[in-house]
Amino acid sequence: MILIIDIGMGNIGSILNMIKYLNFTANISRNKEDILSAEKIILPGVGSFDNAMKRLHEYDLISALNEQVIHKRKPILGICLGIQLFARKSEEGKEKGLGWLDAETIRFKLDSEGSLKVPHMGWNTALPIDNPVLFKGMGLEPKFYFVHSYHLQCNDPTDILSVTHYGYDFPSSIKHDNIYGVQFHPEKSHKFGKKLFYNFLEMV
Repeated sequence: MILIIDIGMGNIGSILNMIKYLNFTANISRNKEDILSAEKIILPGVGSFDNAMKRLHEYDLISALNEQVIHKRKPILGICLGIQLFARKSEEGKEKGLGWLDAETIRFKLDSEGSLKVPHMGWNTALPIDNPVLFKGMGLEPKFYFVHSYHLQCNDPTDILSVTHYGYDFPSSIKHDNIYGVQFHPEKSHKFGKKLFYNFLEMV
């Protein structure tokens, strides 16, 4: 079973529709038992880091996520805020993250006199590094839709799957063992987003 976790902070319907379009079956849930029976997990999120972590605690989902992701090594895909929750902490708040990555979530540090604004919003290229995994079959410069003010800062560069340039290069996707994450919104990224979901969902 493919499970999309609903903490009330993501484009759940759009993700489900795209998965159905690809002829996969998925459920939406915030039920602990559903997480424990899932074969693949998608954690979307839009909003604040602290609010998302508080909801994961409120719905008592963290122990089930740790069991599936860390102990049973089930594949998980974090989307936008979801990828940021994999870090140890965020500059956006005071709550501890899931701590699955040796990383922190930081706010864009751009030249205040420059033309670039925060949030980073719109289409941009994700440049895959080494083994493309999620980017298989997309060519050299796949483009995705971004809306975010924060991004991961990875202490282990081998976790970085792709980078995107916005004032400077930042990690736009990660892979750490069975843990995958993207800073952009594949559910809003048309053909490249569909291909990325397909690549994740068809993994053994």
